[in-house]
Amino acid sequence: MLAWKPFLNQSSPTEFVFRVFTTVPELQVLLFLLFLLLCGNTAIIWVVCTHSSLHTPMYFFLCNLSFLEMCYTTVVVPLMLSNIWGPQKPIPLAGCGAQMFFFVTLGSIDCFLLAVMAYDRYVAICHPLHYTLIMTHKLCVQMVVASIGLALFLSLQLTTLIFTLPFCGRHREINHFLCDVPPVLRLACADIRVHQAVLYVMGILVLNVPFLLISISYGFIARTILRICSAEGHSRAFSTCSSHLTVVLIQYGCCSLVYLRPRSSTSEDEERKLALVYTFITPLLNPLIYTLRNKDIKGALKKAIVNKMASDTH
Repeated sequence: MLAWKPFLNQSSPTEFVFRVFTTVPELQVLLFLLFLLLCGNTAIIWVVCTHSSLHTPMYFFLCNLSFLEMCYTTVVVPLMLSNIWGPQKPIPLAGCGAQMFFFVTLGSIDCFLLAVMAYDRYVAICHPLHYTLIMTHKLCVQMVVASIGLALFLSLQLTTLIFTLPFCGRHREINHFLCDVPPVLRLACADIRVHQAVLYVMGILVLNVPFLLISISYGFIARTILRICSAEGHSRAFSTCSSHLTVVLIQYGCCSLVYLRPRSSTSEDEERKLALVYTFITPLLNPLIYTLRNKDIKGALKKAIVNKMASDTH
């Protein structure tokens, strides 16, 4: 396994400066308020943990996904907000490497976890009588741990490989709001064809393979749903999958456009806008998608709010 020696071998301290995402005051305020709304993931975690009726594999994975997305945005939001509201603050080379490592790791876990959730829905709909026997708590924990371990391994290799590259000059402006892989690679003063190939291979492992597994799972699910005679059965089966499928399409669609498209066909401004979607918009929408389309969570939230108001009045 590669080591982090490149950070120590720089002849002089290297710093990166992020380009301001926007200078429009109204949009700055909108972005700031948008980021604050990410607390919706906290509400999902709280409801799942405090209601025993939601202690099932489906909500166990949803709880992990919500916690993951909170961490995912926390890696980026603090520095971005400080740069929006104040003067640009440079980030040292080691700090940029750390941000990239955690950002890529958490994003990879997100993709793997969405595939795991698709498998859970496949078992629930296609093998309902064996669901509790297959989706045991032990297996659920093992799948989450495996997702984390694989993401850590791949991210460490990619990040370390990138930071073996030399970067010209002491201050380099990153045309982005975070230390993502493509914009940092553009600042390298060396041949990056090997690094781009590694990034492409990792993109296939993290995006294409899980998406293929999700597609296969939903293929079996669709076949099973079509065999259900009643309209009520169709509606119930579809409602358990529609939220997850919506999140999958948003997440994988944006990430694929950034990491799997040829560099020549992707502008830097397009990458920043797409990154804004899967970094901030998706974690904001996910709680809304899952709560508005899930009767169990809506019921648990209403019950929790009513109980809280009742306790405050006494």
